[in-house]
Amino acid sequence: MPKKYPNMNDAPDEPELKKRRSLNPFENMFRRDGKGVDKNETDIMDKPGLANFFKLLRRKLNHIFSCNLLMIFGNFPVFFALVAFAYTTEELLSPGSQLYSVLQGSAFFDRSPIITALMGIYGKQDAVANFTTLTYVLLGLSLLVLLTFGPVNVGTTYILRNTMRGEPVFVMSDFKYAIKKNLKQGMIFGAIDAAMIIMLVYDVLSYRMNAAASGVFMALYAASYCMIIIYFFIRMYAYLMIVTFDMKLTKIIKNSIYFAILGIKRNIMALLGTIAVVALDFLLIGVFLPVGLVLPFIILFGLIQFMCVYAAFPKIKEIMIDPYYKEVEAGNGAQSREQ
Repeated sequence: MPKKYPNMNDAPDEPELKKRRSLNPFENMFRRDGKGVDKNETDIMDKPGLANFFKLLRRKLNHIFSCNLLMIFGNFPVFFALVAFAYTTEELLSPGSQLYSVLQGSAFFDRSPIITALMGIYGKQDAVANFTTLTYVLLGLSLLVLLTFGPVNVGTTYILRNTMRGEPVFVMSDFKYAIKKNLKQGMIFGAIDAAMIIMLVYDVLSYRMNAAASGVFMALYAASYCMIIIYFFIRMYAYLMIVTFDMKLTKIIKNSIYFAILGIKRNIMALLGTIAVVALDFLLIGVFLPVGLVLPFIILFGLIQFMCVYAAFPKIKEIMIDPYYKEVEAGNGAQSREQ
């Protein structure tokens, strides 16, 4: 059933907001009031198509920028991993081919020109990273992202959902409110989500290194990409349902799997949009490195999440929210007739 705030009358009252803002000088960085709700924004939920997406994107870029900053700084433990890999590892030389050990053993008994030639081909040494004690310490600290990832995504999803619905948004107040109301489910699903993302990325990188070795690894490599796409569709709906409905987490995950199939058209559009903006960022890195590196810190993650919310929420509204209110209205009508 629709959760905590179906009518979105859920923001803290005005006196409480004023008190918070007076005590927090940084609140105004994210709280700047906009021009209000445009009279045409209420039509977007009735026709959530591609044209209205760009209209809403143009009007609400400030909310996307804010959510991107919250995602970057809210998941600060990731920076420990970046520092660990960039500055604390040592480079060692290691054979680049798995055949090297076999050829080296053969060379002890056979010094023929063939073995020597093969050693020259497969005995090439490549630089590999060797982890130091500091590397392990920083990687351990980076695991704190398992605690921050879910709550941050819950808060930003709530903001972007309200943005799409044309609701008034106060970024920091809404962000903290959503986390407070959904902290337990957010932390549990966030840990699962972060672990799944790490595991899928590791699988892709691992199978890619061995894809040329056999057809089995090539098949697993392709299957890893399929799993990434399926899980991308599932997580589009999970955070939205956490902030919208009163459900057990197991039911949220189950429904998210259903929606990954039911909303396949909109899901594919969100996937294509995500691929497009990520590809554009990589292109900019190749063309003009500073711009490509700065974009993720400005808009990239917020834009991807906005596309996912825009694609997923209308399907949730159609299948779960609208029937609920129709049932409530029908029940109220029946009670009126009895009276």
